Amino acid sequence: MGFQQGLSGLNGAAKNLDVIGNNIANTSTAGFKAGVAQFADVYATSLYGSGGLTIGIGTKVADVAQQFSQGNISVTSNPLDIAISGEGFFRMNQDGVITYTRNGQFNLDKDGYVVNAASQRLTGFIADAQGNIIGGNPVDIQLSLAPSPPNATTVVDLVANLDSQQSAIAGAIVPASAATYNHSTSFTVYDGAGNAHGFVLYFQKSAANTWNVDGYVNGSQIDMNGAGAGNTMTMAYNPNGTINTINGAAAAPASITIPAPVLGSGAAALTYNLDLTGFTQYGSNFGVSFLSQDGYSSGRIAGVSVDREGVIQGRYTNGQTRTLGQVQLYSFLNPRGLQPLGNNQYFETSESGQPSAGAPGSGVLGYVQSGAIEESNVDLTAELVNLIVAQRMYQANAQTIRAQDQILQTLVNLR
Repeated sequence: MGFQQGLSGLNGAAKNLDVIGNNIANTSTAGFKAGVAQFADVYATSLYGSGGLTIGIGTKVADVAQQFSQGNISVTSNPLDIAISGEGFFRMNQDGVITYTRNGQFNLDKDGYVVNAASQRLTGFIADAQGNIIGGNPVDIQLSLAPSPPNATTVVDLVANLDSQQSAIAGAIVPASAATYNHSTSFTVYDGAGNAHGFVLYFQKSAANTWNVDGYVNGSQIDMNGAGAGNTMTMAYNPNGTINTINGAAAAPASITIPAPVLGSGAAALTYNLDLTGFTQYGSNFGVSFLSQDGYSSGRIAGVSVDREGVIQGRYTNGQTRTLGQVQLYSFLNPRGLQPLGNNQYFETSESGQPSAGAPGSGVLGYVQSGAIEESNVDLTAELVNLIVAQRMYQANAQTIRAQDQILQTLVNLR
């Protein structure tokens, strides 16, 4: 009697229901890849083969194949959540055990390592103190939480217009007396220790097309023409309002030195180039149109971000950014050969082949997106339809067993 076919059908349908149920249960699991039960028929064979009238003895589940299609990408509020758009896996390390995953839900542990919920560490490359990526073998990514060092000002670039309609003023510039100068502006410079100092410039029209400029830091007048402390800079203009000379020479950036005692911060004297060659003298109100300087104070890390090529950037409270590391992705010739381990992790096998490493966006690898996760690729609508089909398959196989039972009962009842 053909109980074997029906029984194998029940077993196959039950396993199919397990696969479908597992897919449905993981609809909200980030990075989850749906499985599909693949069936094969079963035949009884003899040493001499089988004839054309051989009837199969049922079915079996040949494989549960993972479907590594792309899941939808959703945005999160965590910058260390990283979604892969395209092919590739993250490589995770836990005490030397290497696994691979598509789940990019990461955070920092107390030691600065990028880890997942199971405390497995994300691997890749880290950067040196200058922000250069250190290649070689992949290592656990540990982000440096050290402060960003300060940078002393070396260049100040200032662009403004001095009003040509202003009247000339005689005498020395006195900062406390607004009647002794026509215009003033201020900016900040930084010494070698990262201390900020306000530098104030006072502009006095001394004659037609001629201006005096005094500089003050912390109440002390600074040498503005290189001839000694307290000396004034002179700026001469052409009749058309363009600059002609600074300190009697062709217009060029002036070297300004703030002595250490004036800084009063314990830092060494600060010397930088003050570029006023962009100044004009037109018949319009005074106004600064551009100001830049390359100094900054030290800063603490305020946040991180990851660009599409996996480079991790640190943002600091002093407005600077620095490269801290880079995520590496890995691809397999046969990702379906990976062994699922749970916790969204896969293990390399002989069937998957060895992984190929690379930066996101290189070769066949996809790019990554910071502040986002890849959702499960389970199609819930399709799974619910498959659930109905699997249920019908189970019921149909049960009916074949029932029919065989009725036939057997009829044979038993023969007299």
